[in-house]
Amino acid sequence: MEKKIYLVEKQDAGKRLDLFLQKHNPDFSRSFIKNLIIKGLVLHNNIIKKSGTILKENDKIEMSVPKVESLDIQPESLPLNIVYQDEYLAIIDKPQGMVVHPANTIKSGTLVNALLYHIKDLSKINGAFRPGIVHRLDKNTSGLLVVAKDDNTHKSLAKQIKNQTFVRKYLAILEGNLKQDSGIIETYIIRNPKNRTLKAISNEKIGKRAITEFKVLERFDKNCLVEFNLKTGRTHQIRVQCKDFLHHSIVGDVEYGGSVCKELYKNEPRSRAQYLHSYLIEFIHPKTKQKLVFEAPLPDYFGLLLNKLRIKSES
Repeated sequence: MEKKIYLVEKQDAGKRLDLFLQKHNPDFSRSFIKNLIIKGLVLHNNIIKKSGTILKENDKIEMSVPKVESLDIQPESLPLNIVYQDEYLAIIDKPQGMVVHPANTIKSGTLVNALLYHIKDLSKINGAFRPGIVHRLDKNTSGLLVVAKDDNTHKSLAKQIKNQTFVRKYLAILEGNLKQDSGIIETYIIRNPKNRTLKAISNEKIGKRAITEFKVLERFDKNCLVEFNLKTGRTHQIRVQCKDFLHHSIVGDVEYGGSVCKELYKNEPRSRAQYLHSYLIEFIHPKTKQKLVFEAPLPDYFGLLLNKLRIKSES
């Protein structure tokens, strides 16, 4: 059992107990922390309290965390498209279908397994499950992400993301056509109450604030190509905002209402793909202080569908 002790500082006074602990333990889910509280493994001033207890300055919080059997994550000689690397960081062009890091049910075939084989040193801030991982892409989202090789680099990159100075742009093909040519989406994202593996948009200001800029680049008969610029980086952010805010799901994203459009490209390779691609990242190098910009070409299946849509629209 690992014991963690916290003294509530002025800036955290007024926070809920569970949210305070999640802030200081970002690798723990809120449900995991709530279970610790329910089991009496969290003490507030030496007394067992509820998750919603409001904290005061100088309150003492003790949390006991049972030891979890660790995953034996092995390096694997998997193909890895390293776009750029130096002694501090690497830029990876992740293929669609690859999970970024291991979990309890996934122990091999992930980006982390490949990183451990191809790159010797990786930051340790996010623990053994996510070495080097500064930000993630969903399994079925392709494109660019940055990997840190040491903790100082990791902290600098994470700070740029938090301060919204780290640019992340995506391309997506949507079902139907958006009415607006451009705009800003600002929502709050919560866990979907009907499916805990998915997200949903809250009608109230609860959950995590999520901001995305969008711009329509091309319009077709029944689809459109849209650029998304992430201002925050919430799980499934673009996907759930397309479905629940724009009401135009991403083609191929069947978890969030997208169809596979078989009639358009049923004979093409990867026809059941999700058409969301992280095509551009821009940030300041933590060591050299130079601005770096990287772009990833569209995957073949993405380009094939675009060409098909263009031909169909012109005919």
